[in-house]
Amino acid sequence: MASASHSRRKPSGDCIFASRPRPVGTRGKYKEAPDKHTAQADPAEIQRQQEIRRKAIAIKRAQEQCRAKTPEALQGRKHIDVQTDLYLEELSNVIVATDIECQTDAFLDRPASPLFIPAKCGEDAATQIEEGELFDFDREVQPVLEVLVGKTIEQSLLEVMEEEELACLMAQQRAFHELRNIHLAEVQRLQEKERRHSEEKERRIAQQEEVLEKERETAEKIAARAYTKQDLADLVPAAFTSLRSNGYFDDPVETDIETDFLPWLMDEVNSKLERRFTARQLLDNIIHDVAQKRQEQFKEPET
Repeated sequence: MASASHSRRKPSGDCIFASRPRPVGTRGKYKEAPDKHTAQADPAEIQRQQEIRRKAIAIKRAQEQCRAKTPEALQGRKHIDVQTDLYLEELSNVIVATDIECQTDAFLDRPASPLFIPAKCGEDAATQIEEGELFDFDREVQPVLEVLVGKTIEQSLLEVMEEEELACLMAQQRAFHELRNIHLAEVQRLQEKERRHSEEKERRIAQQEEVLEKERETAEKIAARAYTKQDLADLVPAAFTSLRSNGYFDDPVETDIETDFLPWLMDEVNSKLERRFTARQLLDNIIHDVAQKRQEQFKEPET
């Protein structure tokens, strides 16, 4: 498929772009009528689109802020533009370019289409009709009135019969509801009676089972007590005899002497011995002092 545009290179080596000439398309004189759906957009939809647009702008700003930027140049240095493409291109003087704009006429509002009025053709004609020539109201209205009155009476009779039938149905329904309520009350009474009988029967059975259980426990206790008495009749004396022979049962007099009398006697003996020892020691001290004094008295005349 042939391309509508092509590029050519100048002798200087620069590449310029030129498009193939084509005719300007025709356009209407008036702008298109606005779409009803577009003109009457939903406010909620518009608000949702504005919210989506605001979110997109905020995300774009956040991405621009988070994007890594080139750090500042060190002192005494500066940044320069360097080609990083796979194929290097020779840099030359910048081509001077100018922008040219062309303003088209604004769309005009299309005027309202005029009403279509067909062109008049033929000749006008008129006919004079006297009163009573075409239609006699009193004579012509009689069958219409008969039909209306007959239909009205028939409809009234049908409505009256329908009301009577509805009243009869309501009475039958009311009687049926009353009879059903009576039957339901009787059924509930019988069910309640059966429930009370069942509860009473279960209670009596539980009481009888409890009485039988107590009787069984009493019989087991009596049998266990009799067996225990029979079994322990010879066991207790033998156990007491064995314990007494092994020394587990002490004589109360001996126990009283060992626990009360002997400790008291030992305390009294110790206290008397201590007093006697103290008296002897005091007497020895007195004798020693008297002997020393006598010895000193005997030594004084000799000197």
